[in-house]
Amino acid sequence: MGERSSPPVLVAAPDEARLAETEHALQSSGFETILAAGPGQAVAALDARHPGLVLIDGLPGAAAADLCAQIKARPAGRATPVIVLSDELPVSDRVSAIDAGADDFLIHPVPATELTARVRSLLRVKAEHDATAEDVRRLTEIGIALSAERDLNRLLERIVDEARSINNADAGTLYRADWDARVLNFAILQNESMGTRMGGVRGDRIDLPPVALDPSNVSAYVALTGEIVNIPDVYEAEGFDFSGPRRYDAVTGYRSRSMLVVPMRNHEDEVIGVLQLINAQDPRTGAVVPFPPEDVARTRALASQAGIALTNAQLIQDLEAFVDGLIHVMARAVDEKSKYTAGHIQRVTRLSEFLAEAVNGCADERFEGRRFTTDELKEIRVAGLLHDVGKIVVPEHVVDKATKLQCVYDRIQVVRARFSLARRGMETAALRRKLALVQSGAPPEALAAVDEELEAAVRSLLVDLAFVEAINPGGEFMAPDKLERLRGIAARTYVDDEGVTQPLLTEDEVENLSIPKGTLLPREFQIVRNHARVSSTLLSEIPFSRKMRGVPVYAGDHHEALDGSGYPDGKKGDEIALQARILAIADIYDALTSSDRPYKKAFPREVAFRILREDVQRGKIDPRLVELFISADCAGRLDQEEKTRPTYGVSIRA
Repeated sequence: MGERSSPPVLVAAPDEARLAETEHALQSSGFETILAAGPGQAVAALDARHPGLVLIDGLPGAAAADLCAQIKARPAGRATPVIVLSDELPVSDRVSAIDAGADDFLIHPVPATELTARVRSLLRVKAEHDATAEDVRRLTEIGIALSAERDLNRLLERIVDEARSINNADAGTLYRADWDARVLNFAILQNESMGTRMGGVRGDRIDLPPVALDPSNVSAYVALTGEIVNIPDVYEAEGFDFSGPRRYDAVTGYRSRSMLVVPMRNHEDEVIGVLQLINAQDPRTGAVVPFPPEDVARTRALASQAGIALTNAQLIQDLEAFVDGLIHVMARAVDEKSKYTAGHIQRVTRLSEFLAEAVNGCADERFEGRRFTTDELKEIRVAGLLHDVGKIVVPEHVVDKATKLQCVYDRIQVVRARFSLARRGMETAALRRKLALVQSGAPPEALAAVDEELEAAVRSLLVDLAFVEAINPGGEFMAPDKLERLRGIAARTYVDDEGVTQPLLTEDEVENLSIPKGTLLPREFQIVRNHARVSSTLLSEIPFSRKMRGVPVYAGDHHEALDGSGYPDGKKGDEIALQARILAIADIYDALTSSDRPYKKAFPREVAFRILREDVQRGKIDPRLVELFISADCAGRLDQEEKTRPTYGVSIRA
């Protein structure tokens, strides 16, 4: 009756005679022994050799209890059974030994058969304990690994891999339940003997049709009932339709025999999938055997962990999709706020991505080895999509102010109507004068003089109107002589239909027309500039994940300048992150080259590059990024992409 496969027995005794006697009894029955002369050697041997059992022979009661306590206190001995042998052991010493962790007591003389039987029994208990602990350890490790996996396809594949491993199963299939369509969809399909690996990240694509939720199909039955089905031989089983496995076997020469089908549930105890394992194999012979009950319990535990992990991964994926959609809605809302700037956000985002990728591809040390991680690239992408979200609060007529007089509408039409009314008033007054002259018998020369005077007045009025129309677009700088002339026009009056004298231009119109450059008043310009601060404020209210926490900063700083002249906070130099500098260059370039701005003409690419370089000379933007933007042909990549890309299609998960 050999026990050579058992772990060694550590024998601790105070003298050589006892060690030799006990060693002989154990080795005669095939046990391997480790001998320790006293407690000190016993503890050292315990740590070094990890015996399966400790036998304390002949130590005094207090010394035996103390050694038991030392053994049980150490990680290597916590689950190791201890037998105490003694010539005589008072009850108090036995109680002390029990309290210290002794598992059995024997009083000399002990027949060798009884001693080895006790050792064998406790080693079996230890083996069962170790096997259970190993199961728990492995299931814990699997659970940790599954819960840490965020890639859904990789997770599905690992579930089947682990399930097959703990069951030593030749084949495995994972189905995902679609309760709306009433089907089970194939997610993973593996068969070691046939060399088949489909689905997941390492397998071929699965083109098999889904399985209808018909209880005659064993996997559908498990999904519908939530029960576990364990079949020793599918060819002999009743109650289910196994024509599918039989056809597969007939075509491939495979032999489906044992089958274990387990439901996978989510946190709400709903079945979300089914795990099907085929042909458990004896680890020693390789023969196909039924799935043993203990493997069924382990697989049930694994399926439970897998279901929760799958649910978590799906929830994370769904949450990312939701955030992706929400960000796109916010970005598109800003773009759609103005018909003139539609597409700006998407273009800036793509240009920023191209430039960030170019930084990663730099072979030189311009950026001191800086490389953006996948998460940081995503952060730049999101910041690009949300960099103008603050424009939500900017009035549309300010964002789209194409002319100096534009508010909700372009008030040049009102000015024209007013000038027309003034002209009509001049003509009416001239007619009245001519009527009075005719009635008084004035000569024709007097009437002609009135006409000439009217013609000169109307000509002057039209010239003034033409001047107002010319300066309204804001394309030219308002020189002092032009401001002086505008003030002269503003001093002119006319008489309205009610006989009330009115100015040709209102104070507000004069203020707007006096704008020296562009179309925005200083207060309107501040409203537009404030969008950067609003963007930062709004985005700071969003609980971005740790990996996305830079989004509010990068989006809010895209109008900052290296020399401190930017806004909203006047940051400068190293206070401005590389990501924000990238966004700034993309934003400037798109503003220069866009053909949809009502207040300016689009510049050709070469002119835009020149202006960017001029901003570099003025110390406003990063020279390294500008030259890289040009040399990496970021603009050209965008032009090429826009020929094939949908109107709105930047994904934050790309």
